[in-house]
Amino acid sequence: MSAPLSDASLDQLFRTARTFNAWQDKEVTDEQIRQIYELAKMGPTAANMSPMRVAFIKSKDAKERLKPFLSEGNVEKTMVAPVTAIVATDFAFYEHLPKLFPHADARSWFVGNDPLIQEAGRRNGSLQGAYLMIAARSLGLDCGPMSGFDQAGVDAEFFAGTQVKSNFLVNIGYGNPDVGLFGRLPRLDFDEAAQIL
Repeated sequence: MSAPLSDASLDQLFRTARTFNAWQDKEVTDEQIRQIYELAKMGPTAANMSPMRVAFIKSKDAKERLKPFLSEGNVEKTMVAPVTAIVATDFAFYEHLPKLFPHADARSWFVGNDPLIQEAGRRNGSLQGAYLMIAARSLGLDCGPMSGFDQAGVDAEFFAGTQVKSNFLVNIGYGNPDVGLFGRLPRLDFDEAAQIL
């Protein structure tokens, strides 16, 4: 690998990056959305299974379809966010393994093994959702991840007839630091959360 990222880059991705609740009236372009995905898809997943699916909710009509399923505290900020990503998991991900992991019969590992499908799909889909947020931040965008929504309703509205199930939502755009931005909350110190063995 190359040299470590600069302090400015690490700040942008982690140290000063924040969860935004208010948004500037500034468009996120379709090209930016495609760039987010093209970066996020490169993050590692087990057997390259890549189970994440994303519906990028951008149009007024799509926002109105999403609105009834949002928790009350998430409605306003989501309606004004330039884009809301529904980060979801395709629990038929194994059907793509002949393409994604061609050097082994990885599909056969999962067919008929629902506990393994559920465990692997959730874990790796969530990993990819985190990659998506890092990708957005790396492109100069801000994120506001949320879990307050009616998953069954979202799945019926946006993923009917599929094995795709929503995981969480992420508002994406240019955050407004002057509105609704809470002070940075504490994090656990290394010795409270980690060990070197």
